[in-house]
Amino acid sequence: MGCVEVRLREVRARWRVTQEALARAVGVSRQTIIAIENGRYLPSLTLALKIAAFFGLRVEDLFSLREECLPRGKA
Repeated sequence: MGCVEVRLREVRARWRVTQEALARAVGVSRQTIIAIENGRYLPSLTLALKIAAFFGLRVEDLFSLREECLPRGKA
């Protein structure tokens, strides 16, 4: 999804958690999890925090800015 790298699918697979189970745990539909994993939808900060907390991770472990999208410092 443009500038955001989404690693949710990989983390979910590593933990052997289904899309349905994750969706139920964080209070959204399975379709929402599918859309996030496919890069069609960026979660709100609240939802991103809930997903990260479910896995015991930081939001940055699941979602990050691609290198080319990072702000550049002053020269």
